[in-house]
Amino acid sequence: MPFENRVALRGSTRTLLPGSEQISAVDAEEPMLVTVVLRRRAPLPPPEMGRCMTRDQFNSSHGANAGDIAMVQQFAGEYGLTVAGAYAPQRRMVLSGSAANMQRAFGVSLAHYEGPEAGIRYRGREGEISIPSEMQHCIVAVLGLDNRPIAKPHIRYPQAAAATGTFTPPQVAALYGYPTGLTGSGQTVGIIELGGGYSTSDLSTYFGQLGISPTPTVSSVSVDGGINSPGSNADGEVMLDIEVIGSIANRAKIVVYFAPNTDQGFLDAITNAVHDSSNKPSVISISWGGPEDSWT
Repeated sequence: MPFENRVALRGSTRTLLPGSEQISAVDAEEPMLVTVVLRRRAPLPPPEMGRCMTRDQFNSSHGANAGDIAMVQQFAGEYGLTVAGAYAPQRRMVLSGSAANMQRAFGVSLAHYEGPEAGIRYRGREGEISIPSEMQHCIVAVLGLDNRPIAKPHIRYPQAAAATGTFTPPQVAALYGYPTGLTGSGQTVGIIELGGGYSTSDLSTYFGQLGISPTPTVSSVSVDGGINSPGSNADGEVMLDIEVIGSIANRAKIVVYFAPNTDQGFLDAITNAVHDSSNKPSVISISWGGPEDSWT
């Protein structure tokens, strides 16, 4: 029988957030979406100044292998999972199914936990993910079994005493010698956001007060159900990202990719932005982050 022999997925060891308490076991029928990341068809060449590839060249040379995709499809069927999406250029497959089948497929035990910080609840696991030995060379990562928050915005609000010496983004650009006369025309800047949102009217007011004309074009893309949802502390991070970019390169198209704040959401947002053949961002900005030891 295929897929009977098991090995640990390299680098997949998880520990619970310190101070977490288990709330409940995961319901066997809880629906789940998991991202499986596959190896590249061929490794990337070392970076070289001045050398670049088109998206089509990159996809054809460094996307996922069709044989690897077929193997994951067979594996999913064996465990009652459905392939919800297969994206060869992104080396990404999305599997859907019940929590019970996901736990069987990847050899994990899942439960719901309450984290040490107020308001943090997540589905978590401990130990390693296991995969069939036939797949150990083609699977790089399995994301989404554990959906704890993985990053946070790093905006800092000034204290009252420090608020007297502030700079606008164009003033900061001038201090750093940013070239004048460059507007970003013809370019698209993608911004990764893992929460919060922006208000178009607030952006118009901000750019108007700075005399930025024309007002930058801003749109949003939903990834894994993440949406532009203003109304939280993360709004400051989202608005700051857009305002800095739009104030300095006001003719660049700005596209904001909203995704859940999980390892799965973070990766899916980046791969969606990199491979967005509609908006075609040439620059991607990420201001959310976290320490490396919080990742698998």
